[in-house]
Amino acid sequence: MPTFEKAPATLVERFEVGAARHPGAQRRKMFGYPALFVGGNMATGLFADRWVVRVFPGDLDQLLALPDAEPFTPMPGRSMSGWAMLPRDVVDDD
Repeated sequence: MPTFEKAPATLVERFEVGAARHPGAQRRKMFGYPALFVGGNMATGLFADRWVVRVFPGDLDQLLALPDAEPFTPMPGRSMSGWAMLPRDVVDDD
């Protein structure tokens, strides 16, 4: 199993603030990072220094059209279908 870099404390804090707004979601870890699960499925979480989200196919194309948005590829050559890394400016915007 590859080792992954630790998420910055400020990003973890930001994630926890957002997660608190969704008390029905279950907090667990995925890839060693904080994540939220809804109905047993991961909906969002952190990976290294990025925030990742699961979206519907039509929304995925729109999200990936934004600057700095990228497909979620936790390991080289292994993109996760329906997942993207949010642009950093979106994560930083209250």
